Amino acid sequence: MKIAILGAGAVGGYYGALLARAGADVSFVARGAHRDAIRANGLRIVGVQGDFTVNVPAEDDPSRIGPVDVVIIAVKTYDNGSALPMARGLMHKGTTVLTLQNGVDSAEDLARVVGKAAVIAGPTYIATAIDGPGVIRQTGSHRRIVFGEVFDPPADVTPRVRALADLMIAADIQAEPVADARVPLWEKFVYLAPFAAFTGAARLPIGPLWSTEESRSAFLDAVREVERVARATGINVAADILDTVAAYTGGIPPSTRSSLLIDLSVGKRIEVESLPGSVVRRGRAVGVETPMMRALYAVLRPHLT
Repeated sequence: MKIAILGAGAVGGYYGALLARAGADVSFVARGAHRDAIRANGLRIVGVQGDFTVNVPAEDDPSRIGPVDVVIIAVKTYDNGSALPMARGLMHKGTTVLTLQNGVDSAEDLARVVGKAAVIAGPTYIATAIDGPGVIRQTGSHRRIVFGEVFDPPADVTPRVRALADLMIAADIQAEPVADARVPLWEKFVYLAPFAAFTGAARLPIGPLWSTEESRSAFLDAVREVERVARATGINVAADILDTVAAYTGGIPPSTRSSLLIDLSVGKRIEVESLPGSVVRRGRAVGVETPMMRALYAVLRPHLT
């Protein structure tokens, strides 16, 4: 199975390195100093599960890689306008395109470029960061991907999802194939959109927000808003999703920051449209009021560029 990773950052770079280490034929679409370092020295992984280096092709032009069997999309959503069309240069008739991007818009955005039949999707749970050009640091042991079909999903896991999951599992990725990826996508979104928006708007990690009754209550109100949007959209997230989010949020290290907050803190672009912005737009579309998420979106929107 030939694989191309569109985005060699903290997420795509880490998963691609694991797959390459296990013997898969992996190439990266990357750019700038990161691309140059991968070409010169390989892609280096350091962290809690050991250090290793893989020597893999890294190209800024997908045509130099050519058609592959699987394309994995791992760029930030704000780059979709320029990045997603690159997937076309990596495809043949039977290519599968897996998006691991944040939020619930990515599969639809991708389908407009490559067609619904090619697209599968799912959330990922991972703790990694770019240490420097060509170096990715793993900061936590989880490396989980839950993925499957999203357009007219069948009753059972499809063969292409199963085959890719088997390859990932052999590479020490905690892959969970599912028939319908929409539920796990939304269950992550119910937590992630408020978490990113609250920590970003407050410029604080989760600890000070969760330990203050007023902010904790407002956070859970935002979770309820996203849950209501999910259900109005026809996505049957777990009945106890609020309790699950509350337990998880209360149990993570108080210093935990969202990637949106990290990017905002260093002057990078932020995923405001695919997280709080998406909640607001989708809420309007299904007639669900989202006042808390709308306020957070309004605060963060000026920092989009």
